[in-house]
Amino acid sequence: MTRTATRPLIAIPARFSATTSALRYAAEVNARALIEAVWRAGGEPATIHPADPAHHGVAARLARFDGVLLPGGGDLAPYRYGAADTHDSVYDVDAVQDAFDLEVARHALESGLPLLAICRGLQVVNVALGGTLEQDMGGPEREHRHVVHSVAIRRGTLLEQAAGAEKVDASCYHHQRVDSAGAGLAVTARADDDTVEGLELPGSQAWFTAVQWHPEDTAHQDPAQQGLFDALVRAAQDRH
Repeated sequence: MTRTATRPLIAIPARFSATTSALRYAAEVNARALIEAVWRAGGEPATIHPADPAHHGVAARLARFDGVLLPGGGDLAPYRYGAADTHDSVYDVDAVQDAFDLEVARHALESGLPLLAICRGLQVVNVALGGTLEQDMGGPEREHRHVVHSVAIRRGTLLEQAAGAEKVDASCYHHQRVDSAGAGLAVTARADDDTVEGLELPGSQAWFTAVQWHPEDTAHQDPAQQGLFDALVRAAQDRH
């Protein structure tokens, strides 16, 4: 099979997991629904190991890939966006994961590598570009955990083009949200409570969109959600 006939290769940084069923040790994982959404779109999903970018160059490691998907996961360390204190609700912080994801985001945007960022991924891109996060949205009565809610999408954005809609039902699992947007980032979607649900970088040479929700949760039955993965893979195919 020729290079042009193969599926575009999509890099997906793994998430560290302390325990997993059927394995005896800690693992590196990605959600099956996420992988299957990329596969349905025509991409070849490849989980990559998060290694300290100070010792293992991200640019060289991503050179073989046609696109990147930054998935959900635990919280970023608050000091990375200038917070002096850490809220009690912050969880699953990992220094290597943070450093790797931030460098992946920067490299993808600087090099023109197509990038879809989901949940934590959106927050990573925001922090990579100098933005800040609200560490906790106000407890269980205000957070977006195990919630499906309506999101309004701004017209004319890559997100609207990908979803094919100006309003979608979004499956969410997050207790943090964007406070201030990073340099150059534009808000492309909001929830009814004004939570930032989408970000893009107008003028970027890269195809890039980010969502605060988890489109993989419902992509198997909702064309608007699958459309995000389809758009990433199309952009990767063009680069490929």
